[in-house]
Amino acid sequence: MEYVNLGRSGLKVSRLCLGTMNFGTYTSETESINIMNRGLELGINFFDTANVYGGLDNPVGLGETENIIGRWLTEDKSRRDKIVLATKVYGRMGSAPNQSKLSAYHIRKACEDSLRRMKTDHIDLYQMHHIDRETPLEEIFQAMEQLVRDGKVTYLGSSNFAAWNIAEAQMFARHRNFLGLISEQSIYSLRNRNIELEVVPACKHFGLGLIPWSPLGGGILCGVLEKQKEGRRNRTPLQKSVEKLFPQIEAYENLCKQINQTPADVALAWVLSNTVVASPIIGPRTVEQLEQNVKSLELKLDSETLSRLNEIWPGPGNQAPEAYAW
Repeated sequence: MEYVNLGRSGLKVSRLCLGTMNFGTYTSETESINIMNRGLELGINFFDTANVYGGLDNPVGLGETENIIGRWLTEDKSRRDKIVLATKVYGRMGSAPNQSKLSAYHIRKACEDSLRRMKTDHIDLYQMHHIDRETPLEEIFQAMEQLVRDGKVTYLGSSNFAAWNIAEAQMFARHRNFLGLISEQSIYSLRNRNIELEVVPACKHFGLGLIPWSPLGGGILCGVLEKQKEGRRNRTPLQKSVEKLFPQIEAYENLCKQINQTPADVALAWVLSNTVVASPIIGPRTVEQLEQNVKSLELKLDSETLSRLNEIWPGPGNQAPEAYAW
């Protein structure tokens, strides 16, 4: 396993981040525990979750993914010091008016609840899951700084922020003599390269490690055409995407065959080739998927392959404004 600094911080994280969104919904607790055990064995030390995970189609409800992680940590208390534990705050955790977003009220309560569910006394990376357009930065940073002072949070990160949100947050933190953000978690893959316009340059400038979510394009980059032949990947939204992007997907899977690599490995290797990327999030539903994902670290794409991938899945071509002006 390779390890890199998360942004400009001194924190070392594995080059793949274990995403846990499937735990408790699409993946049973037993298999979730097997995945975490195997991930640790393979050297993955970066675990990402969110307080809202576990609620989809799950009678236990919101927070169940954090509960599963907490039970896993309790089984062997030595595990806690072997991982970088990241979770998020913003999503609605109840029907009351203050049970969502980034008010100081909700941040404090959400953090306490996450700590309780995960059976730990601190969160290594506490991420704002979305920008809150109703709460002033003064309030957000005051709440976050208090959590850091109390030892409940070590580092602060963002997720789904626009570039100007990142810039505003970093300049505000600098004004308060606070470290500010060390990471941004954004959607990023060959299929969706929008953040190359401004978010990627902003991360580079302000020293944020980029944590791509959905690096496999929601399943589009996993060899979906071949899996269709096997009777898999039949979700309606995915099928619509396949129909829309069929020529690109076909060209992509043919290229992967030519270089004798699996589509998922190529997709992850491409994301990892971006120097701003610290650790893309993988969301395996089985141990087998986890082990296959880790193999992508062995793949280094040459310039010719990268060029052909750019032809199949073109990005904006440059950062803003050069992408659309002179």
